[in-house]
Amino acid sequence: MALELIPIGTILAVLTNQVLKTAQAAKDVIIEKESFRVLSKHLFDIEPVLKELQLKKLNDSQAARLALETLEVDVKKASNLVEKYKNRARFYLLLRCRHIVNEVQEVTRDIGRSLAALSLANTEVLAGISDQVNRLQNEMQRVEFEASHSQLQIVDKLNQGLRDQKLDQGFANDILEEIARAVGVPVEPSEISKELASFRKEKEEAASRKERAEVLFLEQVIELLSRADAARDYEEVKKQYFQRVQVIERYDEREEYIDPLSPFLCRINGTVMNDPVSLCTGTTCERAAIEAWFDRGERTDPETGQILEDITLRSNLPLRQSIEEWRELNYCLRVRACKAKLLSHVDSSVEDALSQMQDLMRENSINKDWVSIGGLTDIIISILGSSHNKDVKRKILVTLKDIAEGHAKNKEKLINHEGWDHIIPCLVRDSSISKAAVELLFELLQERSGWNVSVCRKLSQQSSAILFLVTLLTSPVRESSVYAEKILNKLFEVDEENIPRAAKSGWYKPLVDRIVQGPESSRISMVRAVVNMELVDSNLKLLGEEGIIPPLLEMVGSGNIESKELSLSALIKLSDCNFNKELIAAAGGLSLVLNLMFSSHIRTIIITKCAEILERISSSDDGIKYFVDENGTQLNLEPIIKNLLGLQQVPSLSHSVRRPALRALIGICKFDAALVKTAVLTANGVSLILPFLDDTDSQIRETAITILFLFSHHESQGVVEHLLKPKRLEALVGFLENDDKGDVQKAAAGLLANLPKSEVTLTMRLIELDGVNALINIIRTGDIEAKENALSALFRFTDPTNLESQHIVVEQGAYPLLVNLLRTGSVTAKARAAALIGDLSKSSPKLVIVSNPTGCWCFRPTRPKLCPAHAGICSVKTTFCLLEANALPFLVELLQGEVPATAHEAIQTLSTLVLEGSPNRGANVLHEADAIKPVIEILGRGTDSLKEEALKLLEKVFLSRDMVEHYKSTTRFHLVSLTGRNVHEDSRIGRKAARVLSLLERYSKSSSLLPGIFG
Repeated sequence: MALELIPIGTILAVLTNQVLKTAQAAKDVIIEKESFRVLSKHLFDIEPVLKELQLKKLNDSQAARLALETLEVDVKKASNLVEKYKNRARFYLLLRCRHIVNEVQEVTRDIGRSLAALSLANTEVLAGISDQVNRLQNEMQRVEFEASHSQLQIVDKLNQGLRDQKLDQGFANDILEEIARAVGVPVEPSEISKELASFRKEKEEAASRKERAEVLFLEQVIELLSRADAARDYEEVKKQYFQRVQVIERYDEREEYIDPLSPFLCRINGTVMNDPVSLCTGTTCERAAIEAWFDRGERTDPETGQILEDITLRSNLPLRQSIEEWRELNYCLRVRACKAKLLSHVDSSVEDALSQMQDLMRENSINKDWVSIGGLTDIIISILGSSHNKDVKRKILVTLKDIAEGHAKNKEKLINHEGWDHIIPCLVRDSSISKAAVELLFELLQERSGWNVSVCRKLSQQSSAILFLVTLLTSPVRESSVYAEKILNKLFEVDEENIPRAAKSGWYKPLVDRIVQGPESSRISMVRAVVNMELVDSNLKLLGEEGIIPPLLEMVGSGNIESKELSLSALIKLSDCNFNKELIAAAGGLSLVLNLMFSSHIRTIIITKCAEILERISSSDDGIKYFVDENGTQLNLEPIIKNLLGLQQVPSLSHSVRRPALRALIGICKFDAALVKTAVLTANGVSLILPFLDDTDSQIRETAITILFLFSHHESQGVVEHLLKPKRLEALVGFLENDDKGDVQKAAAGLLANLPKSEVTLTMRLIELDGVNALINIIRTGDIEAKENALSALFRFTDPTNLESQHIVVEQGAYPLLVNLLRTGSVTAKARAAALIGDLSKSSPKLVIVSNPTGCWCFRPTRPKLCPAHAGICSVKTTFCLLEANALPFLVELLQGEVPATAHEAIQTLSTLVLEGSPNRGANVLHEADAIKPVIEILGRGTDSLKEEALKLLEKVFLSRDMVEHYKSTTRFHLVSLTGRNVHEDSRIGRKAARVLSLLERYSKSSSLLPGIFG
C-alpha cells in the first residue's frame, strides 16, 4: 500500500540513484574484480533505461509498479553484496572466491530478469530503445562468471594441504606468499599481522553466526598461515618459549619426557591426538580415526559402545590447546637435554643431540625458532669450527640446513654471525662434508621468491668462497658439483666481477663465454681481467683450450681502440705458451698482427702490442712454424725483416716499440742464416743497428749487440770501424763484464769472435780495456754457449806471433780453465780449448830456459828438473808448457773419443810437442802418455781430414828410430791399406801415408809386405 502512495516518478528517481551508487561501489571491490566490474558495467547501462522511462512518463500501472519493485529488490541485493565484500579481510575473500563469483553471477541474472519484466510492462514507452534494453537484459540473464584460475589454484592448493595435514613451515611460507600476492598484500610481518587479525575477526563472526564448519575451516587456515615466517611475531614466539622453560624448571635436569594425560589419547588408536573431535556422547577421538571408524559402517561410540544418534564431529579446541601445550613442554625438555649433550663436547653425545634436534624440527617447525632461541645454533656453529670429527661436522651441517630451511630469521643469524667463517672451509673437506656444506650454502642463499641477491653479494665478499666453490666443481660427488655450479652462476649474475675471481681460481669457461658472447662492456671487462691475472703456462693453455683466442682476434680486427689494446695485451700474455702460439697461428693471428703493426696511422700503443706479440711468437727455437696464415701456408719472412728494420729508421720511434721489434728481429733471423744475409746485404742491417749501441736505453743497447752478433757473420768490417771510434770498445767490454745478463755476454763474446783477428789495433785496445779478463771470467762462470763464444774470442789473444798477448792470457788464469774444459766442456768447448792450448804450446820452445851447468862439479847446485819435451826449465806461466799444465792426459782422452772435431784439435796440439829439430823428446813424451796408439787407430776409423792430421803427426814421430821400432808392426797395416787404396786415386792421404811408410821402411832391413817398391 505504501508503494502505491509514492508517485512512480519518485520511485524511478530513487531506483536510478540506487543503481548508480551500487554500480560505483562495485568498481571498488578488491576480490574478483572482473565479476564485479561486469556487474558495475551492467548497472551503469541500466541507468539510461530508467532515465528514458522518466522522460516518457511511465504509465502508473500495477504491472509497472510490480516490475519496479522487483528491480529495486534485486538492486538492493546487489548493493548488499557489494557492501558485504567491499571491506572484508582480503585473505578471507580469496578463500571465498568461488562463492563470491556465484553470488555476483546470481544477482546479475536476477537484475536481468527484473529488467526484462520492466521492459515488458512498458513496451510502448521503451520502443525507441527496445533493442538496447533487450540486448542488456539478455546479456545479464545469460552471464557466466568464473573465479580467477590463479586464485582457484591457490584455494585448491590450500585445501589439499589442509586435507594432507601439511603443517610444515615451508608449505606455510609458500601458501602465505601466494595468497598475499594474489590479493595485493606485501609479504611483510607488519602487513601480514594486520591481515591475519582481520582474518581472525572473520572467524569470530562466523562463530557468532554459529557456522561451525566455517569456524573449523578458518581455524585450520589460521593455524597453518601462522606458521609462516612472515606471520610470526618473533617476540611472541620467544616469550612463549621462555614461559614453557619456566614450567620445565621444576623437572629434573635428566628428565626428557613428560607422559601424556589420559584425555590426550585417542579412544580408538590410543595415541596422542593431533586434531581431537568430540562425539555427541562426549567421547573424544582423533578426527582421522573416527572418520575411518564411520567409513567402516560403525555407528557406535568407540569407547562405550553406545549407538550414536548423531555422528556430527565437533572440534575440541580446549583439548587441542592442552595437547599442544604438553607437546611444547616436551619440546623444551628435549631442547634442554640437547644443549647439555652439546656442551659435553663428547662426540657421541654431540651426534645424539644433533639427531634429536633434527627430530624436533621435523615434528614441529616452531622448534626451528626454539633451538635457536635456546642457544643451540650458536653452540653447534662453534663446534663446527673446532671439531676434527668428520661425522660430527657433516651432521652439524645437515642440522644447520634443517634449522635454516624456509626460516628467514635463522638464515640471517647464520649469515651475520660466525656461520660463514665455519661453513665455507667445509666446502673443501671430505666429500661427504663438502656435499652437506654446499647444500647448506645453497639453502642460505635462497628466500621465498628465489635467490637472495643481498646474501649472494655478501658471499662474494668472502675471500675464499669462490675458490672453494670452483674446487668443488671437480668433486666426485655429482650433487656437490651441481650445487657449486648453480651458486657460482648466480654469483656471476649478481656481480660479473665474480667471473674473473672464478677464473683466478682455475675456472675459465665462464670468463671465455662472456668474452665470446657478452655485451661489449662485459667483453672488455673480462679481457682486462685476463690481462691483470698472474697466469702460469698451464693456466694459459687452459684458456686457449676454452676458446679464448678467436674472440680476442676478432676484437683486434673490429673493436675500438680500447678493445684492440686490451685484446692485444691479452694475446701477449697468452702467447707465452707454445700451445697458444699454435692457436694464434691457426686462426690467422700472425697475419692480422703484422698487417696492423705495419699499417699507417696506427697509434703507438697498438704497434707496441703487436711488436710484443711478434717477439713472443718468434722467441721459440721452432718459432718459424707459427709464421703461417690461416690456411697453414708459410709466410714470406723477408718482407717482415725488412719492415722491422725499416721501423727502426723512424727517429721518433719510442723505446716501447723499438725494444720488442728488435727482439722479434732476433727471433726471426735465428730461423735461417739466409734471413740474416738478407737483413745485412739487402736491408743494410748493420748500419741500421750500429747506432743503437749508443742508445740511452740499456735494453736496446743489449738487444743491438745480440743482433750485431748475428749480422757480423756476414758483415764485420763496418762493426770494426764503429768499435774503434771513441768509447765504443768500452761499451763492448762493458757487455762482456755484465754477469747479470748471460745472453748479452754471449752475444758480445760472439761478436768479438766474428771480427777479423788481423785487426791488431782492435786487439791491443781490448787488452788495454781489460777485455781479456772479461772473456776469461765468462769462461769461468758463463753458461755453455757464452763459454764457447768467449773461447772463440780468445783466439785473438793467443796468436803465437804475439807473445805479449799470450802472456796476458796466461797470467790472468786462462790455462787451468782451458785444461778443465778439456774434461768437462761441451764438444765445441773441448775442441776450442784444445786449439787454444795448441796456440800457447807453439810458443813454448821459444820461451823455454836451457840450463847450463857452471862451477866445480863438487859444488854445483842441484840440477833443476828439465821438461821432457822441451829439455829446459818449463812452467805454465813462463813457457805455457802443456805438460806443466797437466793437459796431456785430457788431450789423449780426446783422441780416444768418437768426435772428430775434438780429436782433430787434440792431434794438432799434441803435434806442438814434437819439434822438427829434436823429435825424439816429444815422440817419447807422447809414447809414455800412450798418445801414439790412438793416433794410429784413427788411421782405421777417422774421417779423411782427421786421418790427414794423424799422418802429419806420425810423420814427425817416426823420425825417431825408437818409435818406429815400437809401432812399425801396428802402423804398417793401416799405412799399407791407405797407400794401396789410394794408389789409383793419387790422393793426398795416399801420398802422406806413403811418406810415413817410407820412414818405417828406412829403419827396417827389408820389407816383406811390398818388395821392390821402396828398394
